[in-house]
Amino acid sequence: MRPLGTAITELVRNLGIGKRIREYDAVMKWDGIVGEQVARVTEAKSIKQGVLVIKVSNGPWRNELQLLKKDIIRNLNTSLGEEIVTDIHFV
Repeated sequence: MRPLGTAITELVRNLGIGKRIREYDAVMKWDGIVGEQVARVTEAKSIKQGVLVIKVSNGPWRNELQLLKKDIIRNLNTSLGEEIVTDIHFV
């Protein structure tokens, strides 16, 4: 009999959903990565094929975040332990 953790890891690998689960982690970690101030004006909506979609409450914040995009992507990927987020679309 295998440990549950091993069985789950094998199931995820066999179903080919490991990357999708790691992408979901990026959505869930958004608030913690960007901090309280930015989290108040943004909402991580979705991620598909490495492109994270973030809803921003106003134009000035959207412009500011666009300037910080590379740093945010780097911080997210560092937190995830691998390159999962390749781009961010602020809407």
